[in-house]
Amino acid sequence: MAQTAANPIISDLRDRIQHLEGAVARSKSVIPFGVVEIDERLPGGGLAHGAVHEFAGGGAGAVDGAAAALFVAGIAARTKGMVVWCLARPDLFAPALAQVGLHPDRVIYVEAIKEEYVLEAFEEALRFRGLGAVVAETVRLPMVASRRLQLAAEGSGTIGLIIRRWRRQAEAGDFGHPTAAATRWRISVLPSEPLPVPGVGRARWLAELIRVKAGESADFEIGACDAKGRISLLSDTGDRSDQTRRSVHTG
Repeated sequence: MAQTAANPIISDLRDRIQHLEGAVARSKSVIPFGVVEIDERLPGGGLAHGAVHEFAGGGAGAVDGAAAALFVAGIAARTKGMVVWCLARPDLFAPALAQVGLHPDRVIYVEAIKEEYVLEAFEEALRFRGLGAVVAETVRLPMVASRRLQLAAEGSGTIGLIIRRWRRQAEAGDFGHPTAAATRWRISVLPSEPLPVPGVGRARWLAELIRVKAGESADFEIGACDAKGRISLLSDTGDRSDQTRRSVHTG
């Protein structure tokens, strides 16, 4: 009788162990940028699945904020499966996302009535397995909330991408508070790539990796995402001429 009663307990423990082992295995997979100088700074050689990653514009302005959103869209574009994008302000420009490889037929938009509901929708989507990525736009990210989101991502193996958006300069200071995100990035706009003829060249950004678990911070001058979500790296940040740019395929 004791052995019979113990069997369901043992079975339950085995199921839990298998679930935990599966979560660990999923979290080891990554999305590489395909740029050696960036990937070598990231554990596993890329942005980890089963984790939350945080992004913000380098300033409180709309230009840097848009660059951060496009950087995130390029990452999401290189995943497989549908992408859930949670937001409270209906000002996202879908054609711009398509230009960096994230086409409308892959995106499910979840528009919350209030910003505080965005993280709730984000967490719920993170717990759903089988998505390519889950994105959320929010002003604040409290430590307690970020831990819940990180646990949700670990449980499903889905990658979570959080864009911090500021409505006013005073809110930008909130980004200085710590969170449980696996990596934290800051994206700023640089002068566009020069052309031999009059015109506007490829956009360029300063990507600052300001925090990474088990790693060191760094910054990179990069070419903006192309039509497949790929970035390029300036091989010599002191010389921004066209001859010094080295494009690298990122999957």
